[in-house]
Amino acid sequence: MKLLDLIQPAAIVPELAATERNAAIRELVQALADAKLLRTEQAEPVARSIITRERTRGTTGFGKGVAVPHAKVEDQAQIVAAVGRSTAGIDFSSLDGQPVHIVFLIVSPQDRPEEHLRAMDLIFRHLQQEKFRKFLRQLDDRDKIYDLLKEADEKALVA
Repeated sequence: MKLLDLIQPAAIVPELAATERNAAIRELVQALADAKLLRTEQAEPVARSIITRERTRGTTGFGKGVAVPHAKVEDQAQIVAAVGRSTAGIDFSSLDGQPVHIVFLIVSPQDRPEEHLRAMDLIFRHLQQEKFRKFLRQLDDRDKIYDLLKEADEKALVA
């Protein structure tokens, strides 16, 4: 599994308009719907599911300026992800108390938990790398972000 197996260019938001967590989640879910990776009628229920998960099971703001909100949903054919960045930062009630600048949002089929975990692991491995986080935070263009994800995939295959 690679980042580009999960993320299409249309699901990259180079500058989130949202200034708070729930709005950022909704914006990224809408990006997935706009990219035809979710059906339009799925967008609001998926967003509500992710927001509820954040509220009841704890934050997905893991520190170092990143968050990975996610949900497993019915009637989803494949694992998909959206990426957004925020120059100003968003309060995700992160474990380190710092604002989030990079958000990877994952939506997975409910009946494929192993793939969900593999996708989470893949994203976390990349986000643990300081250079990856730094470059991702600096890029303000969809194509440049996509190129960075592609480069990260290629380096991971060699490493």
